[in-house]
Amino acid sequence: MPRKLSTAMDGVNLAAKLADLKEDHYRILLTVSAVTELLIDKGLFTRDELEVKAATLDLELDSLIASSLHPMA
Repeated sequence: MPRKLSTAMDGVNLAAKLADLKEDHYRILLTVSAVTELLIDKGLFTRDELEVKAATLDLELDSLIASSLHPMA
């Protein structure tokens, strides 16, 4: 019987940790969005430049992940 209680409590703890991560993720995303908007408003870069840079970084990351999964390819 004690194992079932422990398993239930583990589930509750995991759900709480997930909720905390979601809150952290939201706050980080909000901050990045605010900084991005400020930089665009100040003319440091355009949305188009940001989109191109994000796409470039995404391709580079995909390439790095693919190469780490298949190092001999």
